Amino acid sequence: MPNSVRVLQISLRRRVMDRFMTALAALTVLLVLLPLGAIFAYLLYRGFGSISWAFLTQIPKPVGEAGGGMANGIVGTVLILGIASVMGVPLGIGAGIYLSEYGQNRFGDLVRFVADVMNGVPSIVIGIVAYGLVVLRQKHFSAIAGGVALAIMMVPTITRTTEQMLLLVPHALREAAYGLGVPRWRTTLSITLRTATSGVVTGIMLAFARVAGETAPLLFTAFGNQFWNLHANQPTAALSLQIFNYAISPFDEWHRQAWAGALVLIVLIVAAVSAVRIAVSRGTLAGVR
Repeated sequence: MPNSVRVLQISLRRRVMDRFMTALAALTVLLVLLPLGAIFAYLLYRGFGSISWAFLTQIPKPVGEAGGGMANGIVGTVLILGIASVMGVPLGIGAGIYLSEYGQNRFGDLVRFVADVMNGVPSIVIGIVAYGLVVLRQKHFSAIAGGVALAIMMVPTITRTTEQMLLLVPHALREAAYGLGVPRWRTTLSITLRTATSGVVTGIMLAFARVAGETAPLLFTAFGNQFWNLHANQPTAALSLQIFNYAISPFDEWHRQAWAGALVLIVLIVAAVSAVRIAVSRGTLAGVR
């Protein structure tokens, strides 16, 4: 067989295999996105008709009365997630920096093991822990207790993601900074962490999205509230709690509002994650790019 024919056959086989693998990869992406699209479409179908201005601005009506909304739950969710982020994000990033830059020892291995185990702990167990650490000491439920529970859940994800993103930064950047006399801590914060900002923020958003819809930890901590509450030290409503309570109720009106609340919660999570991603891509967060 002439060499030209052999090369043509090999080239054709490679092109066919390349097209096949590309199509297979695209198919797997569609299979991953299909459940998410189906869930969102079904939420739109069941919940969009119940969303109104009153739903977004009013608190729940008494049992048996039609109307009302989940405005207090929306505000409470923002409050609890804000508290969780204030506590969990710095701890997670700090732990990730330690593991990446200083954690090549037995203590670092222990921290990695604990973070991996915590990622698999059921959320209801974390809720019970936060109940024992905060609620029993305060002797009442509060948004702070809910924030502590969600922060505990955020820390391991942020820690491991931050570590991996920092490890991807070329070591030559660190060596160049050391050669210029920049201290190690300054190099870590100003060069290594800044270079990996996009990946670190992605990990933060993954952790945020994971805890934003949690219900079990909040049952033991924030507990819920049928009225307005802007005090972090008091029982606080949350969308996930109200959705849970409405879903198990026998009232059709509450069932409709539960679907609407689930749709609002998904939209809020997507909007928050998208806003942060856009800010990072445009370089408006932490001075990137």
